[in-house]
Amino acid sequence: MFVLTMYVMLLTLDDYKPTYQDRLVTPGMMIRPRGEAMEILYNTKDTESFDIYAQTLNNFLESYNNSLQVQNNDECPPDNYFIQEDSGEVRNNPKRSCQFNRSTLEECSGITDRTYGYQKGQPCVLIKLNRVIGMLPGKDGQSPYVTCGAKKEDSDAIGELAYYPPNGTFNLMYFPYYGKKAQLNYSQPLVAVKFLNISLNTDVNVECKINSNTLKTGGERDKFAGRVSFKLRITSPKN
Repeated sequence: MFVLTMYVMLLTLDDYKPTYQDRLVTPGMMIRPRGEAMEILYNTKDTESFDIYAQTLNNFLESYNNSLQVQNNDECPPDNYFIQEDSGEVRNNPKRSCQFNRSTLEECSGITDRTYGYQKGQPCVLIKLNRVIGMLPGKDGQSPYVTCGAKKEDSDAIGELAYYPPNGTFNLMYFPYYGKKAQLNYSQPLVAVKFLNISLNTDVNVECKINSNTLKTGGERDKFAGRVSFKLRITSPKN
């Protein structure tokens, strides 16, 4: 009886999409590099202290190289969902994916500045949303976007920020996500934040959040949904 029950249950499972998704309405966010305990700490005069962050970003962005994206993914029209319907019982798999070219991150791409601004005291931090199958994060053609700021006590220390792509958007064309097995070459969209004149030699507690007309940040189940916090400290000796 047990074996028969397990057999019947397995017949109901979908290899490409979970039958049940017990997940938060709003996905979590993560940064790269993230260091230990969500801290990015380094000295502008000590190359080894920031080389590890630059190398982490290089490794992470390798799959986003323009040549690989052109080879594996489609050039999609922006600001619209990339819907790929199945035809009844006929699977439309593998599903295609849209290009996210490394060059889109401009000054935070590592193409023109191999230190990603760390040597100059203007570090880049990459932000991504956790993947959620079938999520539609915006409506009426409005893509969700990222904003970052300092915690209240550090508000005077964060300085000016630059976002790449412009306005820090996760374009709608990268959604919905259909799952790792169905969408083999999916390239998760990224937003880069560059700290242009953050205060040196001090701890700055930064919080970034998603802004969307369909997703809400925080909530009773997880107050960190749709947001991420980290500490940034740049040491720069005067001598």
